[in-house]
Amino acid sequence: MKIKVNGKEKELEEEITIKKLIDLLGLADRPLAVELNKEVVKKENHNSVRLKDGDTVEIIHFVGGG
Repeated sequence: MKIKVNGKEKELEEEITIKKLIDLLGLADRPLAVELNKEVVKKENHNSVRLKDGDTVEIIHFVGGG
């Protein structure tokens, strides 16, 4: 299946959860916000919301610094 992550197409072999996508992208330890098809997904739902073919995901991760 194909999804779009931060504007780039990504092909996945199976439906996965948002949590699994975050893990695959190496962002698990970072503070972030996730939007799925223009709807914000609360962190407590990352492990239950499954991505489907054609979904658009925006992941915003925060970077510290000054």
